[in-house]
Amino acid sequence: MAIVYYGSARQARLQAKETLPAKLDLILEQMQLRARVKGETVAIKMHTGNNIGYSTVHPVFVRKVVQAVKDGGGKPFITDVTWDAKGAEERGYSTETLGCPVFPTAGPDEKYFYSHHRPYKNIQDWKLAGLIQDASFLVNLAHVKGHPSCGFGAAFKNLALGCMVGETRSAMHDAMHFDPYWFAEHCPDAETRQRIMAACPHSAIVIDRQRPEEMHLHFEECNQCGRCLEVAPPGSLSINPANFHSFQEACAISVSLTLATFAPGKAVHLSVATHMTPVCDCFGFTSMPILPDAGIFGSDDIVALDQATLDVIGRTRLIEENIPTSMEVHTRVGHPFRWLHGPYKDPYLVCEYGEKLGLGSRQYELFDVLPLEQITRAPVGYIPAR
Repeated sequence: MAIVYYGSARQARLQAKETLPAKLDLILEQMQLRARVKGETVAIKMHTGNNIGYSTVHPVFVRKVVQAVKDGGGKPFITDVTWDAKGAEERGYSTETLGCPVFPTAGPDEKYFYSHHRPYKNIQDWKLAGLIQDASFLVNLAHVKGHPSCGFGAAFKNLALGCMVGETRSAMHDAMHFDPYWFAEHCPDAETRQRIMAACPHSAIVIDRQRPEEMHLHFEECNQCGRCLEVAPPGSLSINPANFHSFQEACAISVSLTLATFAPGKAVHLSVATHMTPVCDCFGFTSMPILPDAGIFGSDDIVALDQATLDVIGRTRLIEENIPTSMEVHTRVGHPFRWLHGPYKDPYLVCEYGEKLGLGSRQYELFDVLPLEQITRAPVGYIPAR
């Protein structure tokens, strides 16, 4: 059974040794990272965010991972997709603050990659970033947050999209459009198409500009509320789970191709579940957290890691007053991320697909590196106010 090391965001006492940076140190010790990286070229794949976002993994945590690699005799570098890596310094990710350089995964123009043939729906070849494949050891350092395409992004998504070039990333999103969902012959009336579009409060369904008889569904904005189906003629529009699930299956395939380039034991995965926002950090801004901070998770097993992260977060509730007013909670079934992004965006699916591909196990043991001390007290006496 896989082991997932865990440090809770909660602390019993106001002491530094009980805070998350200290618990990250304990996780790295349990995972024996220092002993495993001697002489290795270590790619630390993280999301450095975009524009003015500030909810990505804090440089304090990144620096600790970098230092652990250096202490063990490894040669670390931080890496992310080209456009995010270029602006990383503006968000505090620099050689001076982190202790190692920040490089774009596929070079400054995204022209350095290796092509892997693996047919899946609209994708034939997957272009894996060159600096990722060239590294001999991988540290997957992910930030946990919501995601408009699949409900949730953490360890899987950090590698699935962050290790591929832009062309492949776009194709992975386009996989959701592979299975047809609009059947124009059942809706020849332009006025009805306008009503379908107007029925969606999230502007998720639009009329194609080049082909006005066609309608295009933005799956990222769709929370499967069903309002469009109430006005669409029978047989004209399908809101099908298969379309939504395609993205998560593509993510699992992408991760399988990435991890296959590393020898056994040469990849570790860390997820930081703090300031979890509704959508991906690539949006370039930070909104209010929609879930309480959960802590830090670490494992050699990426499936177990995302599974455990979801399980722990799932024991809490959405902070509904923090949700942007343009979004809505229309279902309270399943995981909290599913409440917000819709029932077809089940965050657990990527774990299921990953397990089927042999990337790990959904069965795990959660090892708390510093269990929360339960403090007992005598009853509080009554002191009258003056």
